[in-house]
Amino acid sequence: MCEFCIKHGEGKKWYLLMKNYSQELLHQELSGEQAEESRAKTRAEWLTRFIELFSAAAAAGGGTLDPQLLSGFVPTSELTAGTEAQQLEGRKIVHFGQVLPIEDVEEVLDMVTSITRVPCGCRFVTIGKTDKRYCFGIGIDPLGVMGQYPDSAASLETLDREEAKKIIRQLDEEGLIHTIWTAITPYVIGICNCDRDCLLYRSYIEQRGTPTFFRAEYVAQIDPDLCTGCKECLKQCQFDAQFYSSALGKVDINPMRCYGCGVCRPSCPTQAIGLIPRKDEPKVANLWLKEEPVAHPQ
Repeated sequence: MCEFCIKHGEGKKWYLLMKNYSQELLHQELSGEQAEESRAKTRAEWLTRFIELFSAAAAAGGGTLDPQLLSGFVPTSELTAGTEAQQLEGRKIVHFGQVLPIEDVEEVLDMVTSITRVPCGCRFVTIGKTDKRYCFGIGIDPLGVMGQYPDSAASLETLDREEAKKIIRQLDEEGLIHTIWTAITPYVIGICNCDRDCLLYRSYIEQRGTPTFFRAEYVAQIDPDLCTGCKECLKQCQFDAQFYSSALGKVDINPMRCYGCGVCRPSCPTQAIGLIPRKDEPKVANLWLKEEPVAHPQ
């Protein structure tokens, strides 16, 4: 299990623990380290700033978002140019994510009472699009901040569970990676659907920067007896984990590169791809961030 499961999940997947969505956690006074990294006294204060500087701006649109404003929710250790290890720990404290396959996304949606779809702040920053609704807030705007921005509030879409699941399944078929995110860990703020236009994907995966999310609790495997070598799944993988063997006429998966998102599965006409628990693949059982295996935290 990932570090967050051990620290914040009581031995379970941390994002399936109901208390990590609670109002009590949202308004709880932060510890000294949390307050220093987030420059806030409570998660509610940080979340208000996040909505004002990122979500509301993206929803309202018009021009581009000043990158300087993004510093409003960047950890202190990152602003002060700390080491990569310090920046990583700061991100884990303030705003960090994990890849989820669609099955776990649906479990989360079944747990929560409020699901709101909003325009994606990342796509607003990277490509200037305000109509890309790839972000699903869970209990979004519990403080009513969006009400201060009429144009932004009007763009919110409240969804019921079945509507949300239908949209997520469509995004899954398109090959978007599902990720879940914190607002001062372990409080859960929402689910995003990411590709190469995502700010945090770009900085971590494409630019090989400081990690911003854990791999999933799973890893993908291909059944060679079912694989026909059609290569359809190669088009879906956002992590370049799949490769084709011309000698065998089959596709295989490099577990060291696989993030366990599972979005390769819908493209397979023979259902040759499945997910197994990460702990069951010895090569990557303790691999959660970059490609170098690390010791499991105690």
